[in-house]
Amino acid sequence: MESLPLPVETFTDEERERLAPHFTNLDRPVFGLVNLPETVKGALFARYSRYPGTLRRLFLEEFADSVPEVPAIEGVEGKRAAELYDRIFLGYGDDSVAQLGGAHIACEWTSNLLTKILQRPRLAAYLEQSTRYIAYDARLEGYGFRYHRDPRFGPAYERALDDLFETYARLLESTTEWAAERYPRADDESPAAHRRAVRAKALDLVRGLLPAASLSHVGMYASGQTYEQLVLHLLAHPLAEARAYGAMLLEELQLIIPSFVVRIPREDRGGRWIEYLRDRRESADSLAVRLGLAAGDTEVGPSVRLLRVHGTEEELLASLLAESATVSEEEVLRTVVGLGSTERAALVRELVGERENRRHRPGRGFETLRYRFEIVSDYGAFRDLQRHRLLTCQWQRLSPALGADVPHELVAAGLGGEFERALDVSRREYERLRDAGLPEEAPYALCLAFRIRYVLELDAREALHLIELRSGREGHPSYRAVAHEMRRAIAEVHPNVAAAMTFVDDSTEERLERILSEIRNEDRS
Repeated sequence: MESLPLPVETFTDEERERLAPHFTNLDRPVFGLVNLPETVKGALFARYSRYPGTLRRLFLEEFADSVPEVPAIEGVEGKRAAELYDRIFLGYGDDSVAQLGGAHIACEWTSNLLTKILQRPRLAAYLEQSTRYIAYDARLEGYGFRYHRDPRFGPAYERALDDLFETYARLLESTTEWAAERYPRADDESPAAHRRAVRAKALDLVRGLLPAASLSHVGMYASGQTYEQLVLHLLAHPLAEARAYGAMLLEELQLIIPSFVVRIPREDRGGRWIEYLRDRRESADSLAVRLGLAAGDTEVGPSVRLLRVHGTEEELLASLLAESATVSEEEVLRTVVGLGSTERAALVRELVGERENRRHRPGRGFETLRYRFEIVSDYGAFRDLQRHRLLTCQWQRLSPALGADVPHELVAAGLGGEFERALDVSRREYERLRDAGLPEEAPYALCLAFRIRYVLELDAREALHLIELRSGREGHPSYRAVAHEMRRAIAEVHPNVAAAMTFVDDSTEERLERILSEIRNEDRS
């Protein structure tokens, strides 16, 4: 396994005794959760995103007192079950059985490059520590600022990234003061809720300074089949950090669900699979160079382009009616096409129904329409949009070629110059690493404000969900802008689909995005 310099967490003997029954190890950054009720595992991961520490520390501080003390369990697979699984999975090749068991795994101290690789599988659930709620302004004891390190990068790398984090810390303090003055507390807002909303606003505005090397924690729940695919892709990845975490993830899965990952270490199975994945990636990289498609790009602004559309609104209406009809879908479609456009629009509205909230979604007939978007946005927005599961997301390597976004509110606060200076530091370090023969690792040095090009392909039902969720007033302005542009593009080709998106927040005024959420949370307590 490739070793990485990572933060080290220590526990007292008493703490280790309390943790041992529930965590597969107490010394490594990848570990599984065992011998806990499913509700506790879920609650731990739910709290994880806004908790500044590690999952094991979170358990000790907030959950241990409510979980009965039990002895550690030696293994979780019975012998007969393992033998039966081996016959079915390996003997008969029935991969579907690998979908019927799963595990909760935490991957800690992962860079923001690695979090995207971990979150690539569709059929899994993820919870990631959020840069929107947790400040990265403190140094970890014995480690320093929270960013990925590698001896190959040299001392210049650490000087550059220390500069970025120090600038982040200064601007976080200045921006918090500016936001408190710019958005004074209303009479109906509690001081505590307003203070938290101001802090969230400041974190939103300065998070673009955090480099892609910033360390995060990811909680995952997935089936054995999904974990097998994830480990294979990690072990085949050109990024050393990905391969190291792939090895650690496999080690933990072998403790919890060993039969589900038994093929990975076998040379004739997992070994050949990894070689295939490496060859496939190398072929694509080589062809891109040969065809002149990897020669760089000129700086462009943020954009949302609808590249391709599949399906018509007549087909949408036919699909919505198909399950209730007793004739073929072709006959349903002929009937629908014979209607006038006004009548068809009224029928779509009737079939969508009265949605009381955004969780009331129209039927699966909406899945007959598909959209392929090409998006250029800052890496921070990409991080949030990439996590949606029911879509295809493909992205290019992060580079400074497409420029970076500087929040206009920071410029208004008189802090834009310092923000831009940090971007220059980030860009220069990227170029130094790239020119030193580390093209895969160079993006570690780039701030989240730098733009990336990616593709989202999704059906109309998922588009409705994504656009309504990501346009919400409490969302980050960078991905809210993407959601608004996606809705506008859909409205031009499928106006009735866009009209069904009744919970899109179109407001554009500057505000404390999190104030309503903070007030609601306070009311619940």
